[in-house]
Amino acid sequence: MATLITKAVIPVAGLGTRFLPATKAMPKEMLPVVDKPAIQYVVEEAVAAGLTDVLMVTGRNKNALENHFDRAGELEAVLSSKGDDEKLEKVNYSTGLADVHYVRQGDPKGLGHAVLRAKMHVGREPFAVLLGDDIIDNRDPLLARMLEVQFALNTTVVALLEVDPSQTHLYGIATVEGTADEDVVKITGLVEKPAPGTAPSNFAVIGRYVLRPEIFEVLERTPPGKGGEIQLTDALQELATGPNWAGGVHGVVFRGRRYDTGDRLDYLKAIVQLAVDRDDLGGDFRPWLKEFARTLPGEGDD
Repeated sequence: MATLITKAVIPVAGLGTRFLPATKAMPKEMLPVVDKPAIQYVVEEAVAAGLTDVLMVTGRNKNALENHFDRAGELEAVLSSKGDDEKLEKVNYSTGLADVHYVRQGDPKGLGHAVLRAKMHVGREPFAVLLGDDIIDNRDPLLARMLEVQFALNTTVVALLEVDPSQTHLYGIATVEGTADEDVVKITGLVEKPAPGTAPSNFAVIGRYVLRPEIFEVLERTPPGKGGEIQLTDALQELATGPNWAGGVHGVVFRGRRYDTGDRLDYLKAIVQLAVDRDDLGGDFRPWLKEFARTLPGEGDD
């Protein structure tokens, strides 16, 4: 029987080596996207979808994450004494955003292993997994739609994005069948980062999942796969292709705005895209950006 989902799991144990040296002493999830750390966008998305019980699967040197969602008494006192209510409200907002818990991953054995570390907290309930590298624009809700599909079908649900065929080797790729809903497909197979030219489709799995608790049983017997890690994709493949004892796997095809903060170039693009639409920044930033763009040399220019 379908149940109301209240728990979100956010794996944040990665080392963030693509952003060294910035991430030598700071978690990559705390890198600012305009004026909020990337992780706050993800937690806000979970809360907006009704998931207020958040478990972060952390690693070493991730104390800044816990500090961000905790009280900052000295800072609050200084802002209060100055009468700076606007900044004080922003500081307090992240503190009360959700009921946030933490568990260490320990060995870095992959995304599947990180999800498995949530078993004791989640129990026998469906739950959502949100990856911190993907920011979904709050004007294009994805997670709420996934929760709706999971409740209606009592299935496991993953988010899918149609990508250029030249990019399929960078993602887990799904084989799909259509359903009565235009944005919902049934997944009949999954492959993790297929070799160029071998992908079964261009439907890429992106960092949002709504999982039934049976995923833990599957992960416990999933051997290390690509990269020597326990791949969540391999466990989902079993659910998609095996006996329908766990409801199968469906995908919600997302056609909204998504910002990838896991790559340096895409991270910069994300900042610009979000900043130009901000009410408090866009009015000044857009004209400057247009003028700056005019000063750039075109392709083939010296």
